[in-house]
Amino acid sequence: QVQLVESGGGSVQAGMSLRLSCAASGYTDSSYNMAWFRQAPGKEREGVAAIHENGKDTGYSASVKGRFSISKDNAKNILYLQMNSLKPEDTATYYCAADLYSGSWYLWSLAPEYRYWGQGTQVTVSS
Repeated sequence: QVQLVESGGGSVQAGMSLRLSCAASGYTDSSYNMAWFRQAPGKEREGVAAIHENGKDTGYSASVKGRFSISKDNAKNILYLQMNSLKPEDTATYYCAADLYSGSWYLWSLAPEYRYWGQGTQVTVSS
């Protein structure tokens, strides 16, 4: 059973940085497409960033491109999201996701496409 546990959330002021971590366990191997999603109250879950199972290809939503960076440490089975220049609109619960059902990379931003999910970590950015 794959388990994903997020950490690193918190409350910061606009312009500051945070790094989220997602520790994965129960893997048979490290070759999963993985992603970060976020959900603000009253809004749909939004794909923020993803990293291909090859560890090289990445994808970002337009709202975070240039500010956020996704990376993965395969040896430790940890997924990271470095968030810089945070804005109040980045406030949300952030979720880690793994394993696209279809394996189709172009679907990386669609929440229903992922098999495994973490419980989420709260990020609050004040102005």
